[in-house]
Amino acid sequence: MTTKKSKTSITEAYNPVKTILISQPVPSRGNPYIDLEKKYSLKIDYRPFIHVEGLNAREFRDQRVYLNEHSAFIFLSRTAIEHFFRLVEDVRLKVDPEWKYFCSSDAVANYLKNFIKFRKRKVFAGERSIRDVEKYIIRHKNEKFLFPKSNITTQNIPNYFKELGIDLTESIMYRSVPSDLSNLRDIFYDVLVFYSPLELESLYNNFPEFTQGKTRIATYGEKTKAAAEEKGLFINISAPTPKFRSMTAALEDYIKQTL
Repeated sequence: MTTKKSKTSITEAYNPVKTILISQPVPSRGNPYIDLEKKYSLKIDYRPFIHVEGLNAREFRDQRVYLNEHSAFIFLSRTAIEHFFRLVEDVRLKVDPEWKYFCSSDAVANYLKNFIKFRKRKVFAGERSIRDVEKYIIRHKNEKFLFPKSNITTQNIPNYFKELGIDLTESIMYRSVPSDLSNLRDIFYDVLVFYSPLELESLYNNFPEFTQGKTRIATYGEKTKAAAEEKGLFINISAPTPKFRSMTAALEDYIKQTL
């Protein structure tokens, strides 16, 4: 993973691409990289640069958030549901059958069936966003709302509840942390693909002396691109753009230029 420091030039930038490392797990469904790998005879590896750890009961209690003082819960992901019910059990609290759950999608709402006796009048699901269930949130505005979240959640949900004039308690229940990448130390990839700023932090956490050299850097999203630039990295491939809405499209265009 580490290389000798060298200034990226146009010649280096368009060296042939044979190997790519995606800094995330293998997609569980509809892997968009498979066709790219076959079409251009690439070797594409997947390695999560970050992973999720749940807070333990003591860490949760340190926030002075009391679950039994709340009656309505906002869920944006299955991960949030898993760690919420894990902590409910860890703090030895019983699930109240009167609790209400407001979910960003049907997929998230249906996941609740693994943890509770599912009752439609207690579970409200949007199509793609928590804003889709706004009328139900307003209808239950006198409930005590709690938002289980990670350490890197944006302020979108708190700001939204502020707009509605409804009190919302936030609680970190899990966190994204750098993974151990030490076994990649002596492995070189032509392209490294990053999807979040925290993945870049993980790279430098594992390899403080990392230098780009001939490695091409691909970033998805403006925040990830900005984080890479702050590290002094040269961005060879970025998405989404008006021309390339996906990372695979941006990668394919770049690969064509190296042929």
